[in-house]
Amino acid sequence: MIEVLIIEDDRRVAEINRRFLEKMKGFKLVAIACSGEEAKEYLEVMRPQLVLLDVCLPDISGSDLVWYIRKTYQNIDIIMMTATGETGIVQEALRGGVFDYLVKPITLDRFRQSLDKYKERMQFIHSMKVMGQEEVDYLIHRGVREELEGSHTMSLPKGIDPMTLEKVERVVLGNGESGLTAEQVGRKLGASRTTARRYLEYLVSTERLRADLAYGTIGRPERRYGMKVDSM
Repeated sequence: MIEVLIIEDDRRVAEINRRFLEKMKGFKLVAIACSGEEAKEYLEVMRPQLVLLDVCLPDISGSDLVWYIRKTYQNIDIIMMTATGETGIVQEALRGGVFDYLVKPITLDRFRQSLDKYKERMQFIHSMKVMGQEEVDYLIHRGVREELEGSHTMSLPKGIDPMTLEKVERVVLGNGESGLTAEQVGRKLGASRTTARRYLEYLVSTERLRADLAYGTIGRPERRYGMKVDSM
């Protein structure tokens, strides 16, 4: 679960954000702070992974709080949620490394999109041991994935999601030459063996992966999926 701290002085807006958050799987609200001072106390005690931060607070600006978090808690990520859209404040927030900047009034769809992308990024980071240029581009330029997928997304068969397909391929390629079974890939993704195998077989059919027949400890043959020989 991704633990979240909401920092918002308007209690009505804070309640809306809380209800939005309740609709999101994989996220848990740990506290709501109504001032900068209260926020600092919760940050020290709770150590959330993600902060939903307003710019206008009664005792400190949200921009100053961004830099306080950056200096004191390097492992805490920030999404700004504010009615302030001044260019200078947006620029400062981006320089402070915020993951996203949402301008009020915020719709549930935009809220969901932001948190889904954040969760996707965390899952992606945790699945990688070493990153190449493409992986770094994906993290820094979040729109690059859509461009890379654009050439084949329209031709994907029913039941094959481009985002999941990319994750499956990265898991296999990230394992090197040894290859993985469908069950192993499923465990790494948090998916069933059947789902993993469907995506793996599609990648084999499009010649993006190879499948070899191997024998397990009890002699039963199983398919192991790995990178193609010509891509090693």
